[in-house]
This record gives sequence, C-alpha cells and structure tokens, in this order.
Amino acid sequence: MRNAALVLGLIGGLWGMLVGFFSFGYTELLARWSELGDVLGPVDNPVLIRTVSLMAPVLAIAGAAMARSEHIVGGLLMLAATAGMVFAFGFGVFTMFPVVMCGLAGVLALLARRPDPH
Repeated sequence: MRNAALVLGLIGGLWGMLVGFFSFGYTELLARWSELGDVLGPVDNPVLIRTVSLMAPVLAIAGAAMARSEHIVGGLLMLAATAGMVFAFGFGVFTMFPVVMCGLAGVLALLARRPDPH
C-alpha cells in the first residue's frame, strides 16, 4: 500500500503542478491585463490561487516521497494537498485527477500498517 501511495501521490503531484502552472499564469495575465477578466472570468482571491498553485503540488510530492518511510506524515501531507486543491480550484475537469490521486494516496498511506515487501 505504501508503494501505491508513493506512485499515486507522485502522479497526482505532477498533475497538480500542471494545474498550478496554468492557474498561476492565469492570475498573472489578469494582473497585467485586467480586461481579460471581463471575457474569461475574474479570480476572487488571486493570492490563494497562487499560494495553492505552488504549495499543493509540493506537499503532494513530498508526501509521496515520505510514503514508504513515514507513512502517516506522508499521508497527511497528501491529504493537505488534496484539501488545498479542492478549496482553491474546486473539483472539475482539470482538477479531478490530481485531487482523486492525491486523496487516494493519502488514504492508502494512512491505512498502511506494515512496510510493503521488497
């Protein structure tokens, strides 16, 4: 289960990085050209979006890296990344895979009782 948590958390964190790049970039575009907000839609809290765009993938990847040795800490980090992504980005077409993968990885890491056989 720890190996599955590692793989799912890593993939979820990498997908989260992709979502984070585009979200951070969108807030940058709106900061420079505010009239784009009228066409594409405004962002209520760009600081939250930018913070979660950076922190959630880092938490997910760090949690995945810890899943084999410190499974409880790793699981909590991946669940924190999941909560941050859902809170900042919501659950939609582009966020469903990183959210589900990080969430499942966090649960698997927390449920792992003994190390996986080598």
